Amino acid sequence: MSFYETVLRLEQLPYETLWKQFTAEDVNRALRKERLDEHDLQALLSPAAASCLEEMAQRAQQLTRKHFGHVMQLFTPMYLADFCVNHCTYCSFSSIYDFPRKKLGPEELRQEASVIAASGFRHLLVLTGESRKESPTAYVKDCVKILREYFSSVSIEVNPLSIEEYRELMEAGVDGLTLYQEVYHQETYRKLHIKGPKRVYRNRLDAPERGCQAGFRAVNIGALLGMYDWRQEAFFTAMHARYLQDKYPECEIGLSAPRFRPYLGEFNPDSDVTDRALVQIILAYRLFLPRAGITLSTREPASLRDRLVHLGITKMSAGVSTEVGGHTQTGGTPQFEISDSRNVQEIIDMLIANNLQPVFKDWDILTVAPV
Repeated sequence: MSFYETVLRLEQLPYETLWKQFTAEDVNRALRKERLDEHDLQALLSPAAASCLEEMAQRAQQLTRKHFGHVMQLFTPMYLADFCVNHCTYCSFSSIYDFPRKKLGPEELRQEASVIAASGFRHLLVLTGESRKESPTAYVKDCVKILREYFSSVSIEVNPLSIEEYRELMEAGVDGLTLYQEVYHQETYRKLHIKGPKRVYRNRLDAPERGCQAGFRAVNIGALLGMYDWRQEAFFTAMHARYLQDKYPECEIGLSAPRFRPYLGEFNPDSDVTDRALVQIILAYRLFLPRAGITLSTREPASLRDRLVHLGITKMSAGVSTEVGGHTQTGGTPQFEISDSRNVQEIIDMLIANNLQPVFKDWDILTVAPV
């Protein structure tokens, strides 16, 4: 059994007419339920829900405080390498772009880790381009062993791996996996991924489940909003998260809602995801998945992030660079442009002003001394 079977079923739904059938009463009915089903999720993502955002926001805030309290976990990404063999039409790291590729060595890694740790971070997300030659599992494993000297929690966002490879990285100190499907709509997925192993839709779709099977503490998924109709993509993302939650209750399943941002190329997405649409997506995620963490990245502008902190968000990035070695080196090529360039202290001040507690560490791998 794989979520792919669910994808095949969901693809048969008549979305163009489906979204129009819902009314405000359908939305209000969903708001009164304790556990929402597939039909309720559709109602919350439908055009009818646009007139109920205030009611959805109040319910989302109640659920967030109930399950997560008044805390906001902070983390930052670290880019280890930007070598990539894929040609994806929306990414600066695509193999078609000619720029000096970079890969951190042990000393550069320690310098980068030291600067990031000095900012207070204890949760780190490490990323690479997708190249098994330049950033193989062994390289990531060696990097993680160094990074665990500085950070309590290290998550990875790399190319899809096997269960055995995920277990190998977990033994090295990785406790979380982030992997975005990018686009759930299969035809669009094929159009956007021109060449390279990333073209294999099913391999990427099943990778988060392999992470759960490997035993990661947390697995985070998402779609890059704007690549296809946002209602349908958000629906598939939430259904994927529910599938993983139900099948692997011991794993913390989280979602991100990243919107497309400018990058090195000239591709422009077909679907316009407005601020209001993003709010509706985040609220629908929280109502459908009350226990799921929801991450909001620096892709979003500061003013919007400030307004969203009470509407279901539980995790935020801060002090971000999307370049390899971007905290200690200059002249790199960013994977995409960020919107919120505030430093860590400015994010902390904003959260405190919103009566939220910034949290740098809420997890550590337990090390048992030999008897």
